[in-house]
Amino acid sequence: MACTNCSTGSKDGTPRGCKNNGTCGTDSCNKLTVFDWLSNMNLPGGQEPFDCVEVRFKNGRKEFYRNTEKLTLSIGDIVATEASPGHDVGIVTLTGELVKVQMKKKAVNPEGEVPKVYRKASQKDIDIWSEARDKEEPMKVRAREIAIALKLEMKISDIEFQGDASKATFYYTANDRVDFRQLIKDFAKEFSIRIEMKQVGFRQEAARLGGIGSCGRELCCSTWLTDFRSVNTSAARYQQLSLNPQKLAGQCGKLKCCLNYELDTYLDALKGFPEMDTKLYTEKGDAVCQKLDIFKGLMWFAYTDNFAHWHTLKVDQVKEIVALNKEKKKVASLEDFAVEDTPSAEKNFQNVVGQDSLTRFDQPKKKKRPNNNKKRTGATVEKSDKPERPQNDKTARAERPERRERPEKTEPKDTTGAASSDAPKRNKKRYKPNRNRPSNDNNTPKE
Repeated sequence: MACTNCSTGSKDGTPRGCKNNGTCGTDSCNKLTVFDWLSNMNLPGGQEPFDCVEVRFKNGRKEFYRNTEKLTLSIGDIVATEASPGHDVGIVTLTGELVKVQMKKKAVNPEGEVPKVYRKASQKDIDIWSEARDKEEPMKVRAREIAIALKLEMKISDIEFQGDASKATFYYTANDRVDFRQLIKDFAKEFSIRIEMKQVGFRQEAARLGGIGSCGRELCCSTWLTDFRSVNTSAARYQQLSLNPQKLAGQCGKLKCCLNYELDTYLDALKGFPEMDTKLYTEKGDAVCQKLDIFKGLMWFAYTDNFAHWHTLKVDQVKEIVALNKEKKKVASLEDFAVEDTPSAEKNFQNVVGQDSLTRFDQPKKKKRPNNNKKRTGATVEKSDKPERPQNDKTARAERPERRERPEKTEPKDTTGAASSDAPKRNKKRYKPNRNRPSNDNNTPKE
């Protein structure tokens, strides 16, 4: 449970916002917060305001107290209330005539015995209360270590200190009965405080701890659900859900409470359908029901000798065949009544946001430049329509009038005689004279 002023996210469990850990004065992080819409209205003449107030404690626990001292209390005030023994500290969440409505809703007699409010909490009371709240988390870790050392099959889920730090209530969950007499002695010796053990169910534990469900929202039990009804697997069968424990179980380990939300609607819709174990008798063979669709009003049947091939029938057609079978008449086959499966139109999702693609912010891939130094072997390379330029053809150079004809260079004589005349001539570097500078005799090669 969280509000706009206190959101979770710190390491020690204390919210980053108002840092009151769910006890902020705005009362927005409360479970089933009641808006006092009668606060601006005046009471009739001679009528006194209702003398009871609603006070909230840790994890949304609410109690009703009578304001016997006629204190001027408003929503968000921190008060010291009656407890056994000592006193407790809580926050006022509701005052006025709406408290009477809440008391009737929770089956509390407004005229009966109700514990009273002692006073508004002083600064000393608030300091003791806040120090006790800071001890809860390390104490819970140590308490779990002691329970594991005693090999008790139980889980200590939460600890709640009383406002005057004279008593601590340990909330635990267990599948079977637990003998924790030795555990209480060890706790009293370790923590030097009055110990009270209180067993809660797995659903109540999830409601106290809170969390996010598979739907992406906060748990129903920690926000608004107060009536925990039993959930059976038949609720999943009526809704045609696969009996997968990983999908049907919540964070408490039990079946999800939301399976009961739409169960009545499904049961009303199934009243117009034949039973799932209905058999259809035809001349081709007997057929049993495999599946049904409540929304489309269709049922799928398959022959007992061929379960792989299903035939789609409407509910009215199935009722007609059942009526004929009661008269000891058989139809020819299910194919005469089967509905042709029309291919569903392909959904074309248009881009309403105006986004071109999901990769529009990615960096474009760099194009690889062609490497001309690599030897081209094997495959032939397609060339453009431009005329091919010969590399060592002097006649082709002569045909180009834009370039001036250069004189042929004379090769120096080979005095060694090592290379024969038949040997191929080596490619020598051609001399290119600098036209910007005047010609010099030193630039010409020697013969």
